[in-house]
Formats: sequence, structure tokens, C-alpha cells
Amino acid sequence: MRKTYKSMSMNKKTLPFAAAFLSAALFSCSQQPSKPAVEPSLKAAVGDRFTVGAAASALQMAVPDTQAVRILKTHFNSIVAENCMKCEVIHPFEATYNFAGGDSIVTFAQENNMEMIGHCLLWHSQMAPWFCVDSLGNNVSPDVLRQRIKSHIHTIVGRYKGKVHGWDVCNEIIVEDGSFRKSPLFEILGTEFVYDALQFAHEADPDAELYLNDYGMTAPGRRDAYLALIDSIKVRGLRLDAIGMQGHMGMDYPQVEEFEQSMLAFAAKGVGVMVTEWDMSILPTVTQSANISDVAEARKEFDPYWPNAVPDSVARVWNDRMGAFWALFVKHSDILKRVTAWGVTDAASWKNDFPVPGRHDEPLLFDRQGQPKPFVKDFITNELNK
Repeated sequence: MRKTYKSMSMNKKTLPFAAAFLSAALFSCSQQPSKPAVEPSLKAAVGDRFTVGAAASALQMAVPDTQAVRILKTHFNSIVAENCMKCEVIHPFEATYNFAGGDSIVTFAQENNMEMIGHCLLWHSQMAPWFCVDSLGNNVSPDVLRQRIKSHIHTIVGRYKGKVHGWDVCNEIIVEDGSFRKSPLFEILGTEFVYDALQFAHEADPDAELYLNDYGMTAPGRRDAYLALIDSIKVRGLRLDAIGMQGHMGMDYPQVEEFEQSMLAFAAKGVGVMVTEWDMSILPTVTQSANISDVAEARKEFDPYWPNAVPDSVARVWNDRMGAFWALFVKHSDILKRVTAWGVTDAASWKNDFPVPGRHDEPLLFDRQGQPKPFVKDFITNELNK
């Protein structure tokens, strides 16, 4: 049976009431306060391509409304502990842990809905002096070191279980020629320390992502060694989610094409790729190393611009190079999990003191006044105006 519906057309009696209602509604809408303008942000412009992060210090977390904190909240959706989770800070003595700094950054990440990255569980630099030696200063036995590694990783990863998205498990373990760095870890345990560390981290938090992280990944020897290491990790059935390609760059290294080649090589192995510790020194290159013990004597030619401004011609070259790498990251967002700058603004960058103590660098995405560099500003503007 056909259903019939009452007509929705207005008759002469209902028309005046409808007109009055419409007029009132329009007046009400016109009186609604306008929404405040949302500050354009890098994370909004990047969208869901990859997460974009920065390294932060425990000191920055201690003051809630600093320039750095405001930039972190506005522009980044990922954060990594710059120093406070490194062994010498978080585990200074065998029976002593110092979680204050780590706790503050993890809390900040949770409160601001940011992806928290733990850095780093094992690293030859900034390792607590006691970690690999006995009371006489001699290397401990393999069994003792393995137990110390297990306790160290289980304690730290276990404390932050469910709060840290991923961990740099081993940091800077291979040198340019492809051989393992002759650290105490390697001298005592050989390559087994890598497999042990991955296993212990997975035991402590089965849901946390696990990474290997290193600088100079465009060096063929280092890249190929990591490719082989990925295969051996897979053979052992261990978890490895991504390779962190540290982005410590200079005005003359690396080439964009070289960086791209390594990105694609790692992705072809079936692991994620991350650009970590990204910065580009605007000053003359002293060393391509990111090993913090490789410091150089302070000389004027290594800090040529201070106290004057960097010449516009130099700043343009820097901006064009950074923009080219950023375009590369966007191009390969299908394989890229994260891009993390190693610091928030130029004022607090580690490059101000490395490899020449006391020099003044401008290597980051935000300048000393907290303003985005031109390539960042252009990207945000172009993306949000699409």
C-alpha cells in the first residue's frame, strides 16, 4: 500500500512564523563570537605523512612557559630525551638510578599528546664509568656485562612501559669502514651485545618499537654493515622496527642523492626509516663525525660570523640545502616514520659547542628568537593554503 505524506510546503498562516524564526536564527548566528585564529604549525602542515619531533632537555621541562616549550607544543608531535636518559645520567652508579629528568619529559609528552622516544639504552659515549669495569678498573667478564645490560634495560624500559613509543636501543655502534666500533661493549661481548639489548628491551616492553641509530649513514661501509646486521637480526627472530639515520649535516655534506640512496636501501630491507638528530651546521666543516669526543681547538676560522649576523648569501645556501632535504623527506613519506630535529632553537643547539667549544651555530629549524626558518615557514604556508 502506498504511504502518503503531509505536504511540507508552507501555507499563508505558517509563513510569517517561519520568517520570524529564520530572522532570529540569522541574528543569533551573527552574534556568535568568532573562533580564535589557530597558529599555523609544522605538525599540522605535515599531517599524517610522518611524525615530526625535537630533542628536549630536562631543564626545558622545568619551566612551563619558555620559548622552547611553546614551540614544542605548537609545532611538534614527537619528543625525544636529549641527554637525561643516557646511561651516565639515568644510571650513574650500579645501585643508583636518576629518573627525575626522564620522568619530566615522559610526563610532558603524555600531557601534550606527543609520541615519546627514549634515547638511548646503550651507547659507548656518555656511558656511566662503572658500567663495563670492575672495582679495579678492568673489563668485567661477558656474563657480568650481560647481566648489567639486562638489569639496566629491564629497569629503564620497564619503568616507562606503555609510555615510551620507541627506544634507540643501540647508538653509533658501527664506524665508517663497516666494522663494529671498538667500544668496551664490543670488546667484552662482541656483536652479541646488540642482539642481547634488543631481546632485553622487547622483554621489558613487548609493545615498544625498537631502533638502531647512527650518524653518517651515507658512508657505504657503514650503510652496508647495517644492512647485513638487519638480516642477522631477522634470522634470530628479534624485533627491529626502524633504522635511525642521524641527520647531522654540514654545508658540504652529505649530498641529497646519497642520503636518499641509504633511505631506500634500508626501506628495501623491510624496516622503517627515521631521520633522527637533524641539524645542519652553517659554519665551516671541521669534522663529519658526531662522536662527541672529537672536539677541535677553538679557532676564529671555525666561528667566522660571530658577533655579526650570518651573511644573507650564506643563509640562503643553508636554507636551500635544508629545504632540499625536507623535500626529500616529504617525497619519501611512504617509508619515513619520523623526522626529529636535534634541538628546538639555535640558542640551545649542541652544535654551539661541537666540535669547537663556544662557537655560535645556527643549525636548527627555529632561530634564536624562536622564529621558523624560511623553508619551514614556506612549507607551512604552502601546505595549509592548499
